[in-house]
Amino acid sequence: MWSQNHDRADDARDAVAEHLPGYQIEAVTPFGEGEDNIAYQVNGELIVRFSKEPDPARRATLVAREARLLAAVAGFSPVPVPEPEFTVAERGCLAYRRLPGRPLLDLPLPKRLAHGPSVAATLGGLLAAAHTVPVDQLAELVEVDNPPPSEWLDEAAEIHTAIAEEIPEAHHRAVKDFLDTPPPADGCDPVFSHNDLGIEHVLVAPVTGAVTGVIDWSDAAIVDPAYDFGLLYRDLGPAALDAALGTYQTGDLTTLRERAVFYARCSVFEDLAYGLETGQDAYIDKSLTALEWLFTS
Repeated sequence: MWSQNHDRADDARDAVAEHLPGYQIEAVTPFGEGEDNIAYQVNGELIVRFSKEPDPARRATLVAREARLLAAVAGFSPVPVPEPEFTVAERGCLAYRRLPGRPLLDLPLPKRLAHGPSVAATLGGLLAAAHTVPVDQLAELVEVDNPPPSEWLDEAAEIHTAIAEEIPEAHHRAVKDFLDTPPPADGCDPVFSHNDLGIEHVLVAPVTGAVTGVIDWSDAAIVDPAYDFGLLYRDLGPAALDAALGTYQTGDLTTLRERAVFYARCSVFEDLAYGLETGQDAYIDKSLTALEWLFTS
């Protein structure tokens, strides 16, 4: 029976018992929680994730669609991605074998930045593969998420107003100049992409920094090809952006870089606000660190 007291750990245990009969459950522990999902680890090898979407019909649709999407992505991705073991669509449940490695976000900053260019080079190859998939092949599985840059800038300004006191004074002038500058022009050809390629979703081998997987494709969409490059720049810095574009080698890289920098600057406010709202120091620290290369006077 599914638990009635919203204890998702019990729900995870029940889902595994029901859909993997004979699997011996020894431990169920929290694995992580974001804005959209909460996840549990079973026996250190199975991830059971639940959507936070409150509408039952939409929740079921999202989970079923993501399972199909992950199967499609696994067919072209040069790096491992989660492959579903089972879904319980009506409960917003998706289960998959845990990929090896640790989220890059969890590594100490010096090691993270040292591995940044090599990680980004690998991810540039992933983005090259994703962006060349014909959009119509995935149109039934993902939505278009490509608002004009002016909306990005307006939202960044709104979020900045709410968290302005948290921005160190040394960056105030550069931030103001950015928010007062017109955004890049519209007109890029949208592509399929991860659409949330922050370092919390990139798994690496802690010692070597080799990419062992990219997780959480729930936000994947048809987007500006520069957006995920912007997140790499935001989280890993200029050398990482250079490395990612070096393995991408598709289209007008100068324009792509300019838009990537724009998205990095917009998204850092959202990431900092999320860290402050949820009390997650890792997001706060990485955002404040990123200000050093995003907003220099």
